[in-house]
Amino acid sequence: MVSRVIPVDPFDLVIFGGTGDLAQRKILPALFRRFCSGQWAEGVQIIGAARAVHDRTGFQTMVAESLRTHAAAQCQDEGALRAFLDRVDYVTLDGCSNEGWDQLSDKLNQDRVRAFYFSVGPRLFGPLAERIKAHDLATPSTRIVVEKPFGHDLESARALNATLAEYFRESQIYRIDHYLGKETVQNLMAVRFGNMLFEPLWNSQYVDHIQITVAESVGIDGREEYYERAGAMRDMMQNHLMQLLCLIAMEPPAKFDPDAVRDEKLKVIRALDQVQPHHIVRGQFDGGGSGNGYRETVGNPRSTTESYVALRAHISNWRWAGTPFYLRTGKRLVARSSVINVMFKDAPHSIFGEEAGRHANVLSIRLQPNEGITLKVTIKEPGPGGMRLVDVPLDMSFAEALGSGNQDPPDAYERLVMDVIRGNQTLFMRGDEVEAAWAWTDPIIAGWHARGDVPKPYESGSTGPGDAELLMKRDGRRWQGINP
Repeated sequence: MVSRVIPVDPFDLVIFGGTGDLAQRKILPALFRRFCSGQWAEGVQIIGAARAVHDRTGFQTMVAESLRTHAAAQCQDEGALRAFLDRVDYVTLDGCSNEGWDQLSDKLNQDRVRAFYFSVGPRLFGPLAERIKAHDLATPSTRIVVEKPFGHDLESARALNATLAEYFRESQIYRIDHYLGKETVQNLMAVRFGNMLFEPLWNSQYVDHIQITVAESVGIDGREEYYERAGAMRDMMQNHLMQLLCLIAMEPPAKFDPDAVRDEKLKVIRALDQVQPHHIVRGQFDGGGSGNGYRETVGNPRSTTESYVALRAHISNWRWAGTPFYLRTGKRLVARSSVINVMFKDAPHSIFGEEAGRHANVLSIRLQPNEGITLKVTIKEPGPGGMRLVDVPLDMSFAEALGSGNQDPPDAYERLVMDVIRGNQTLFMRGDEVEAAWAWTDPIIAGWHARGDVPKPYESGSTGPGDAELLMKRDGRRWQGINP
């Protein structure tokens, strides 16, 4: 099965910070893969913009080197690479002054979608928005794409929302979270709302608890300064895991419409109870046998920034009353794995006796790697001598189920950037959604500071601090394994 390519009309895309790591490693390779798929019409233009001084040829050379590294499969076709580079331009521009803006204006076309991608630090979001308006670059079909972090807390998020609202309508602002562009994340909605099998069981009557794990085997190399200010709570929990929680817990929207979907996600965030201190575990990786620990990496022997967070959350509504949600994320863990485990309750009565054991169904939705869905069901173990039950998986991986055309599924940025061009905001966060997430997060962080909490050390290459296991054990539960 080969995915269907839906063409988009001609557009201009300006990437502020076009020489930076995110643009070179993710955005431009994603655009090149979409170009190679035949999705673009003639006339599409990609313009890099940054303070670094380059001419068009110099920037095209930089882009070509990046694509050979990060889009190697497509770069085997030199003709396609040259055709893509012909659409790439560059302007030297300062986001905090008026230098270069007239040259950028001269390169843009009229009567087409204009998208401005803010692949820069948050401090430049406001100045860039202001200058786009001041230099008359904004049209009714203009969109701006804003990368995380979107604020550092509720106050800064509100201030940033207010600043962008001075220059653009909410319908023009695309707050990007690349997790929402993953095929399996989008499949959460398909599994839930496209199958009669699951939705009647998707509530506290049948679900014992839900686990959401986003584990990373890498550390924070290259992001030390940012991470020391943010920590795992701000970097991952407040946005990525919050979005997964919303998609797994939200009510069915009336239709698959951007605001209808985001309205339901917002209701989930606003229904979250404040997390109790004894329902949170913070951790910080140490060196173990695999290099420097966190404090050595950031050069701060007294750092109290967490590289790991696990918590128990509750949603106070009719669907989920009494059902705990366990969320965890961390750096330098045993494997890279993102998975949602829906743990169903035991059968109310077993007719097979105690010797058959206790068994329950588990629906596992793997986001990365080896994207797919597994449903554990209970069957009889083969052989004579009584009724012995065993759990076996009904396993579906995208690569196997959907054929060779989906061996390399589209990168999240491919989907999200094309959604910007189409004007589809379904997979992007709305301003009130961001503020609600910070309103839930801020008291947790404030409580840590007020109590003087220090993260628990855990060994690099492990599953995290032992206290996280105790968090589950106190409730008579256990984490599912972190598997690559």
